[in-house]
Amino acid sequence: MAFDYSGHKINILDTPGHQDFAEDTFRTLTAVDSVIIVIDIAKGVEAQTRKLMEVCRMRNTPVIIFVNKMDREGKDPFDLLDELEEELMIQVRPLSWPIEQGARFKGVYNIYEQKLDLYQPSKQVVTEKVEVDIHSEELNKQIGDTLADKLRGDLELIEGVYPEFDVETYLQGECAPVFFGSALNNFGVQELLNCFVEIAPAPRPVHAEEREVIPEEPKFTGFIFKITANIDPNHRSCVAFCKICSGKFVRNAPYLHVRHGKTMRFSSPTQFMAQRKTTIDEAWAGDIIGLPDNGTFKIGDTLTEGEQLHFRGLPSFSPEMFKYIENADPMKQKQLAKGIDQLMDEGVAQLFVNQFNGRKIIGTVGQLQFEVIQYRLLNEYNASCRWEPLSLYKACWIESDDLEELEAFKKRKYQYMAKDREGRDVFLADSNYVLQMAQMDFKNIRFHFTSEF
Repeated sequence: MAFDYSGHKINILDTPGHQDFAEDTFRTLTAVDSVIIVIDIAKGVEAQTRKLMEVCRMRNTPVIIFVNKMDREGKDPFDLLDELEEELMIQVRPLSWPIEQGARFKGVYNIYEQKLDLYQPSKQVVTEKVEVDIHSEELNKQIGDTLADKLRGDLELIEGVYPEFDVETYLQGECAPVFFGSALNNFGVQELLNCFVEIAPAPRPVHAEEREVIPEEPKFTGFIFKITANIDPNHRSCVAFCKICSGKFVRNAPYLHVRHGKTMRFSSPTQFMAQRKTTIDEAWAGDIIGLPDNGTFKIGDTLTEGEQLHFRGLPSFSPEMFKYIENADPMKQKQLAKGIDQLMDEGVAQLFVNQFNGRKIIGTVGQLQFEVIQYRLLNEYNASCRWEPLSLYKACWIESDDLEELEAFKKRKYQYMAKDREGRDVFLADSNYVLQMAQMDFKNIRFHFTSEF
């Protein structure tokens, strides 16, 4: 969603929290310039957070951490900071500090602005700030002698243990500022946003295969990083989300679809605010726009004003779970085929066709995705499917300069060969041992574990 805040335009991309949707999260992270990680005070760092942080480290993306649910009992804040540094492998620096937690939660002291924010649980009203000198009697009046002494001691410890906050180390992805609050009660979020608009980077240069694209360039360039089907179920509409990397996008202007090599015009580009979408006339570098899609886009497609550019870094990973998909209602074959096509375009999962028996195989990263696919096929396309178990270890894309050896491999492994949606050869290894033996026996064949090679 996009909104204006304090004279700045902010585009927020929310990613799924469940670890089975790691691939969707990875693709979304390719389109962002900075990241806010939300941590539960009780649960601490979770599996998905570690994966997300790995991607941020790979791309040197600046990170801000928001510790949520301070109105509930949880871990000691100092213990949590140690856990964040250890698990996420990044230096942290608190820019706000909680005064107690759970039922005793009194508020936070904003170290960045040097103000005291007193907690009032309310979803409608943003809590007022109190400017207070940390060493004055006013602090004792506001929160009591015991808590005031504890807060002074905590802040002294923070200043002694953690280095002074430096914006440059944040922008290089080496240090993460930490804020505390309760998002449900609208507490601590405004302080986070105020700091975010001050220190977060403007749109950054993006690396294409051919060159580096600078946001200030006059000509428009952008890439598709996500496709969503049935945002409006009544119209069966697909929306392709495009990150603008440079220049200015204008409604109805001609743009080159690089993969197809044809010119396209977009009469109804949209921007989103939660479920509400509005048609826009223009957009700039850093903006995320929704383009109507009738099957012309794939994830990773590039749009330009005529230049041949290819943005990389949006691969599909080798799936870890596989099942045969079968039609449970012969009268709905067409609906099932359309539903599978659109869901695969979204990148929900990957479709392979077994060359041995012609059956369709769905490959996913986690079990939950099978349930999501079945539910969406039934509710959005009125097509019912059933799953049949399939024991496979990994799918890997294969290629070779030695065509004779490639053909010999495909003949020997005919039972385990499949094609993906682009018609590329995929080897379905049923165990790690089989995969290792294949790599040893066929030295001239390259085995790829992501679709981008």
